[in-house]
Amino acid sequence: MRVHDLSGGGGVLVRVHEAARAAARAHGLPGAEITLINVSENATYRVDDPVTGVRSILRVHRLGYHATPAILSELAWLDALREEAGVRTPRVIPAPDGSRVLTVPGAEPRHCVMFEFLPGAEPPEDRLAAGFERLGAVTARMHRHARHWSRPAGFTRFHWDYEAALGAESRWGRWQEGLGMEADALALLRRLDEELRERLHRFGRDPHRYGLIHADLRLANLLVAGDEPPSVIDFDDCGFGWHLYDLAAALSFIEDRPQVPELVDSWLRGYRLVMDLPVEDEAEIWTFIMFRRLLLVAWIGTHTGADIAAELGAGYTAGTCDLAERYLSGTLG
Repeated sequence: MRVHDLSGGGGVLVRVHEAARAAARAHGLPGAEITLINVSENATYRVDDPVTGVRSILRVHRLGYHATPAILSELAWLDALREEAGVRTPRVIPAPDGSRVLTVPGAEPRHCVMFEFLPGAEPPEDRLAAGFERLGAVTARMHRHARHWSRPAGFTRFHWDYEAALGAESRWGRWQEGLGMEADALALLRRLDEELRERLHRFGRDPHRYGLIHADLRLANLLVAGDEPPSVIDFDDCGFGWHLYDLAAALSFIEDRPQVPELVDSWLRGYRLVMDLPVEDEAEIWTFIMFRRLLLVAWIGTHTGADIAAELGAGYTAGTCDLAERYLSGTLG
């Protein structure tokens, strides 16, 4: 099992905090206040400059997840979406030497990126249906842009296909080693895994179904202000995957809530304002929701330092089993 390096306890986070301070100094902010916002794949900090009052966001990357060319590729798409597709994304703030990706030296060199601070807050749960319609439209604009975008030379991002997520690569760890994985759960989720693998194989990877996606459009990566379309942040997991995976990711950690069918319908309405989505694709939405859900079982098992993973724990595995029973019996959707 691949243990996420930021789950390594307080000593690791002390070193990450030191890297954040070093990155702030390299950006000409030696006296800035550095505040940890969250730990997920990376550590994210709020940086407040007491001299100018300007606030920015600093991302300190986990070790070994992305090399510099992959991070630069992410930032290139983030820029292109803002400039060419009308999707609000944060601007990158280069270091004084022009570096968009700053590598802080040391025993554990860390890649760091500084972003502008965008206004807004995570979508409120009492208005999710309207928010999902706007999110569907934004997602379609992203997919449409990616389909026609001439990617720059050297563009490289990983894939979110079956092998990368649940198969031989298991980028976030093996779901079989998730929390609370008793024998009955293991047997049931193995059946789910086999069904997902077969359905995804049949679904295929034609360009109208599979391409460059955000891959982590969960609520925590959206910022809303009033009735405006959401700003989209944290493209760290963007890569090549199924378009419907972006819908599944938007439902991360809330897949078992009773309002999910309404949210799916809202997302589809918004999406179809921009792009077509064939009914045969729509029929597999729950395949992608369960695909993401099983991947998150693995993620929780290898990211115990993340607040949401600690909060959900083994209960998320139990809930996944309940959904799997319904999915395999054909009573979901």
